[in-house]
Amino acid sequence: MLSQAKGFYVVAQTTFDESGALDLASLDTLIDFYHRHGVDGFTCLGVAGEAAKLTPEEALAVATRYIERAQGKPVIVGVSNPSLAQLRELTARVMDRGAAGVMIAPPNGLKTEEELLGYFATVFAQIGKVPTVLQDFPFSSGVWMSVTSIAKLVANHEQIELLKEEDLPSITKITRLRDAGGRRIAIMTGNNAMFLPLELGRGADGPMAGFSHPEMLAGVYRLHTAGKVEEAYDLFDRYLPLLNYESQSQWGVAVRKEVMRRRGAMRHATMRVPGPKLTAADLAEIDRLLRRLERSLAASRA
Repeated sequence: MLSQAKGFYVVAQTTFDESGALDLASLDTLIDFYHRHGVDGFTCLGVAGEAAKLTPEEALAVATRYIERAQGKPVIVGVSNPSLAQLRELTARVMDRGAAGVMIAPPNGLKTEEELLGYFATVFAQIGKVPTVLQDFPFSSGVWMSVTSIAKLVANHEQIELLKEEDLPSITKITRLRDAGGRRIAIMTGNNAMFLPLELGRGADGPMAGFSHPEMLAGVYRLHTAGKVEEAYDLFDRYLPLLNYESQSQWGVAVRKEVMRRRGAMRHATMRVPGPKLTAADLAEIDRLLRRLERSLAASRA
């Protein structure tokens, strides 16, 4: 059950070739990379996965590939869509293929709590008893959900088993959500894991985030849950300059893909258009950040 989810669920990228066509062979390499670097689960077709740039057939192909190569680890598929018909269809198809659940954010344009509650009542009437991650990402969706509204959604819909919390300040909202009582669901954190050790200290069950060095997110989670909190902070701090650099919306995703390309995770760092392209100055900054990271890691091993 997703309500018992713990660990590191990577927000997974989608791979394209130099022309912008979907590259499933490179996706296989990427999934293997994620496995080698400590992921406990996958979240595909999210915002950072460029889901909005895919055709329905491509979205299904990407989700299917993650499910088939997950090695038994849970795969959550983002299905948010202004079209409820498309949301319903993709949900049914990925669940038939073995997804652990779907992730849904409220669509842009909801202005009141009544509209929010009504929207999700309609969604769940359409998709049925599908385990669901509620994504609280107002800076993307344009919908701000209060703690009270989230608590009502959880009380009204047993399908909601996990909350991906990406509002800011996330740490205080996690505390308020845990203090709200009611049925306990898992809470995982996004925002590129920028506040991960703090969020774990507030009661989060792990990161649901992407980073070019996923082993850091896995390591911080494992150290923190083992009671080695200072060591978790030390590990986090070594990677923080690069994490910061990657945490710049879609441009940051382009950076992440370039670093992962250099690490052998994918053949091309292509962002499907419309999307940013890195300049020579950007690449030089990446060079510097990676050199400094390597020196920091070497010093920590000495």
